[in-house]
Amino acid sequence: MFKNKLVNIMLIIIVALTLVGVVTLVLWNHFTHQPDPNAAPTIDEINALSFETQEITTNLLSNDFARATFLIHVENKKALQEIQKREFQVENIILRTLSGKRSSDLAGPEGIEGLEEELRNQMNELMQEGSVVKIYTTSWVIQ
Repeated sequence: MFKNKLVNIMLIIIVALTLVGVVTLVLWNHFTHQPDPNAAPTIDEINALSFETQEITTNLLSNDFARATFLIHVENKKALQEIQKREFQVENIILRTLSGKRSSDLAGPEGIEGLEEELRNQMNELMQEGSVVKIYTTSWVIQ
């Protein structure tokens, strides 16, 4: 390449160091990349970490009745196992909460969201191996 051997050796060393640096940077970024904890979970993650209740029917304070099912999304596998074991307690929480509501309290999207949040808070007080991330209402009838 160049007639001077020293220049050739210096260029080879600079190119080699540059390649080592680029490879090191790429590997460092690849292996130390942590997923964003604030990122929304994928639908597969939600399905894998969810528990669906049986249909629950109960009277309301306003002499109406409610019939509902819920999908409870938890944060990890241990929490999923725990919520499955606590199914009777989960159903008890849902029944007690619904029976203390009037149909007007549960009307519209705000009523359902408020109920889901209240249920989530009560279930999280019960949980020891994780927490309930979100509760989804999958069927809903008030008569």
